[in-house]
Amino acid sequence: MQHAVRPRTLLRPGPAPAPRPRTRSGRSLIDADALRVLHRAARVLLEDLPQLTDRLVALLQEQEPAYRTVVEGDATATWQEVHRSLRHSIASLLDPRGARDGARRCSWRIGTTRAEQGLPLDAVLHAFRLGGSLVWQGLVDETSRTAPEDVRLLVHVASDVWNFVDEHCTLVADAYRQTERQLAWRRENRVRLLAAALLDGTSRIADLPEAAAALELPEHGRYVVVAAAGGGPAGCPGAQAALAPGVRVHWHTGADADYGIVLVEDGEESVVTEEQSPGTRVGVGSAVEGLAAVGEARRLADTALTLCPESGGTVRLTEHLPAALVASSPELGAALADRLLGPLAHLEPADAEVLLDTLATWLACDGSAQRASRRLYCHRNTVLNRLRRYEQLTGRSLSRPSDLVEVSLALTARTLLNR
Repeated sequence: MQHAVRPRTLLRPGPAPAPRPRTRSGRSLIDADALRVLHRAARVLLEDLPQLTDRLVALLQEQEPAYRTVVEGDATATWQEVHRSLRHSIASLLDPRGARDGARRCSWRIGTTRAEQGLPLDAVLHAFRLGGSLVWQGLVDETSRTAPEDVRLLVHVASDVWNFVDEHCTLVADAYRQTERQLAWRRENRVRLLAAALLDGTSRIADLPEAAAALELPEHGRYVVVAAAGGGPAGCPGAQAALAPGVRVHWHTGADADYGIVLVEDGEESVVTEEQSPGTRVGVGSAVEGLAAVGEARRLADTALTLCPESGGTVRLTEHLPAALVASSPELGAALADRLLGPLAHLEPADAEVLLDTLATWLACDGSAQRASRRLYCHRNTVLNRLRRYEQLTGRSLSRPSDLVEVSLALTARTLLNR
């Protein structure tokens, strides 16, 4: 950034001044004379304000590339802004107290406007310093032209001029940063609302292009939703670690889980890994086409999440479709469990638990009594006896495919309902 030359370098230092006589108000007579010189030159600058504005606009185009684009985009608005700012600045030299509020409002508005336009703050501050330099040089030039002997007096009011510039640079920076924070909050809130609407399935078709731009995802891509719970907020290791490296995802923090809207580019199996933080439960829904279907993908991810063990792990819905059917309708699952497992309620709780554990283990071992016996640390015949006892109590046959499917679903429903 270019910095303006400090005004005092424009005047040659003279011999040490003699002690200043004081007025009744406490200001020296020399200061009073300096103010008269300042006011006389400032009034001339006000009369010549359009030409001064032209010079500053040209200087901005020459020395500040960011303003060059602004001027080319709307030369009239830029000229009016510069004219207004210079008018307030020079008026403040003539009447510091009366013009103070108007000048401050003008500078604050400039900081706000330029932040909204995305102009760099450094460029805005540079423009203010260039304006200060131009006003100071104008004061010196006008005094040199009309009363050269009075130029030396301007050094006594130089600090007033540059204190004004510094004060308004600070004001502009405060307005700019406050507006920048507000804009950032609005953008973040808008993104959050757009993502929430997609996941809830309430997005309007007209909002999809904006949502795609805000989330930096294509409107017509292929997506899965990943639901993560128990591992911290969205984007933190608990959720993020479950995703394969390099996937494009937008995370959204929900009330009970974090949701990742994931673009599928190389197949669903490439979206997640088996690695996640301890205790993190991850549910991966089936793929859908386009952002408009993300609401359905979210419901599928929620279903997959309900199938995750409490201790943590990853469940891909496509690998657990029968269980997903049960989880999707808890009422029907409860009815199925009662029908298939209800007769065991007449047993002692310990006996019923043994039969259910044996049945679940046998199913997990693909119907192999030998393998189930090794897991249960009992004889193969013990496993077979327990299975026959279940058949006798329920009237079901484990060799009949339809009964076997119902038993498997009933056990899944029982597991889900008892969580």
